[in-house]
Amino acid sequence: MATAIVPHSVERKPLVEAFNAQLRAADSPWGFYVDPTPAWIPKARPDQPVWRELHLAIEQAGQPDERCVGAYGLKPQVWRLHGQEHVVADWQGPVSLGAIDNRYAALGLRLLRDMKKKQPLLYSWGHGGDGEPIVQLLTKMGWRLYATPFVFRVCNPSAFLRKNAYLRKDPRRALGQDVLAATGLGKLGFTALHAGLRLRSGKRFHSKAQVVTEFGPWADELWLRARDRYDAIAVRDADAMNTLVPAEHRTLEWPAPIRQRVTRAGETLGWAVVVHKQLSGDPRFGDLHVGQIADSFGLPEHAGEILHAAFEHLRGLGVDLVTANQSHPGWVAGYADNGFVVLKDRRLFCASPELEALLQPFEQTRRSLFLTNLDGHGPML
Repeated sequence: MATAIVPHSVERKPLVEAFNAQLRAADSPWGFYVDPTPAWIPKARPDQPVWRELHLAIEQAGQPDERCVGAYGLKPQVWRLHGQEHVVADWQGPVSLGAIDNRYAALGLRLLRDMKKKQPLLYSWGHGGDGEPIVQLLTKMGWRLYATPFVFRVCNPSAFLRKNAYLRKDPRRALGQDVLAATGLGKLGFTALHAGLRLRSGKRFHSKAQVVTEFGPWADELWLRARDRYDAIAVRDADAMNTLVPAEHRTLEWPAPIRQRVTRAGETLGWAVVVHKQLSGDPRFGDLHVGQIADSFGLPEHAGEILHAAFEHLRGLGVDLVTANQSHPGWVAGYADNGFVVLKDRRLFCASPELEALLQPFEQTRRSLFLTNLDGHGPML
């Protein structure tokens, strides 16, 4: 049966609802957006620097019995690559009936090829390891795979030990963590761990975070001052950031972000975007109150100061844990200087051959490749 890949539309909302119902009936965790207008960064004007668009795979398109059998999302965004601007796109999905019906097993590959046809400079940042089928497929297709770290700092050791989900899957481990929490040994251990990491850096930070309602001219000045220190980075001027983090927060996929202007002795060093949420039954974080540094920017040498201000703000909100993803070695070092634990090779950046060609020489470019959670699908808390 013929399948067409078309933009999502109001008329096809019932088809997506039926598609999602079919996946749920087969106990699949996947699904797709019923509303054709993305809640986060819909395209509102022609010169918009970043937006999202949704596409559907429709079987028997145009016929009375047409149905949705797959879907994907794209997030095109203006990047600077070695000083030149290009539209680069992150993808979300693809999801298809191939997850539950082998007759559609090849549809995922077709959807991926259609994404790359629409946006040749395509990437994904979020896969967890080379054992995933999609990662194996990308390897065969000649994509560049580059592993980046995950960082975290525990603020409330007792809550972390008792409420996290990922480390408590094994009942024996869970019991051990309960003992550590009850005896206070866990608190001593985490306090010593993070204090030791802070002391090892030998740095003292004096920055402050001011909560702002939008990114103003000061953000444009900062972008012009710092952008050439990065070989590969999404544009982060005021227009781009006010589009990514609008005043009206509409998506339900994560809590409303907090914008912070970071200063030291009256000088603007950079900014950060943070989120926090009290979770319940999360497969990774369980019932923890989690904070995340979702985005940040400034000169690499100011990374420690900027992250210090962002972290202290989140800690002041009473979070149990602060997490982040970051690719730039200087910013990863900034997290370490603030007492964060750095877990290497936890998140893959996957670049199409066309994008990789613009990232050459990659061994040099990766040292100034700048990626945060907002360069993917968002904070996703």
